[in-house]
Amino acid sequence: MITILCSGSRGDFQPYIALAQQLKKLGKDVRITGSKSFEGFLRSYGIDVYPIAADIESLNVDPKLLKAAGSADNPLKMLLTFNKMKEYGIYMVNDYYSACEGSELIIYHPGCTIGYFAAQKFGIPSVLASPFPVHKTKEYLSVVMYGKTKSNVLSKKISYAMLQGMLWMASKDSVKGFWKKRFGKVPDNFSCPFEKHIDKKHPAITSCSNFVFKRPDDWNENIHQSGYWFVEEPCEYTPTDELAAFLNDGEKPVYIGFGSMTAFEKHQGLAEMSVEAITKSGKRGIICGMGKPANLSKNIFAIDSIPHSWLFERVSAVCHHGGAGTTAAGFKAGIPSIIVPFSNDQFAWAHRAYDLGVGAKPIPKKELSADKLADAIRFALTDKIIANAKALGKKIATENGAIECAEIIVKCLER
Repeated sequence: MITILCSGSRGDFQPYIALAQQLKKLGKDVRITGSKSFEGFLRSYGIDVYPIAADIESLNVDPKLLKAAGSADNPLKMLLTFNKMKEYGIYMVNDYYSACEGSELIIYHPGCTIGYFAAQKFGIPSVLASPFPVHKTKEYLSVVMYGKTKSNVLSKKISYAMLQGMLWMASKDSVKGFWKKRFGKVPDNFSCPFEKHIDKKHPAITSCSNFVFKRPDDWNENIHQSGYWFVEEPCEYTPTDELAAFLNDGEKPVYIGFGSMTAFEKHQGLAEMSVEAITKSGKRGIICGMGKPANLSKNIFAIDSIPHSWLFERVSAVCHHGGAGTTAAGFKAGIPSIIVPFSNDQFAWAHRAYDLGVGAKPIPKKELSADKLADAIRFALTDKIIANAKALGKKIATENGAIECAEIIVKCLER
């Protein structure tokens, strides 16, 4: 049994579902850890689940912390939020460790480093699996500072120290506390495992296209990156008659949706602003996850949720918050991006889309207005941006990230 340790929102789990799907195709038994609230979602993909008792609801996480996590728009705020959130990790480590027992290999998110130390304890291999580039390089800034500061030797060094420091902070104290209580001491070689502990028995894999951020030449040879990990949907999505009719009733619409950001906070007026922007741009639109605002016109359709893999192939451009998974889905679809970053690494993906020439200039949430969003939609739908986005989508289609990373994991086991 291969166990995957993961946590976070629904979008955080999707790359790991993709990885699990490919491991199953290679004949491996695999399961993903997840809170009970996600169990049905994970099982809908045919993936076994090890349910984690502790989650945001059962731990009564302070709503103010969740709001802070969803609005940390600079590295200092991110660091402070991670520091405050780490206390909740203590309650989850026991379940994560139990999930590792009896496994033949552990795959762990960089925020779940208990996976590395548990594997070390059991004498089995472990794989660090990151949903974005996390390893040090001299080639570009980390995702917590990309687009936010000038790139030079010092800033790049600081940016990776900050990124890795925050991820290590998320689990270091909880792992140490659990280990001391259970074994009377800290784990052997207790330190951040993201760099010096990477070897053939403990490789690292990254979900990222080499056409978005090329794999750096100065990475350890045991760090692998061969494309995004895209989920294979268990069945073809069937739209409602109303949505199908809307899509067939004119030019392709612009999509606007902000994912988990609207779950942290309602962001009053965001839906109305989105509708106004679409109207001012002169385009048709679909808004997602923001309810049904009063100013909805016949040229705009409101939905609660929908698979991005299905819808993005049927729209002209995508406007979203810049989550790594949503950004990847937009890039894969070969359509322009308009990214409104709210927090954390979202700024990096927003700036990268603009730097690659496949999207509009980022509009931070704090600066968002209907006029700015309308201008961004018009810019994104110019011929040059459309052509660049289409070309990037074709390049990404040549990669097989989840398949190749699953093969690396199986080879690790065979050794």
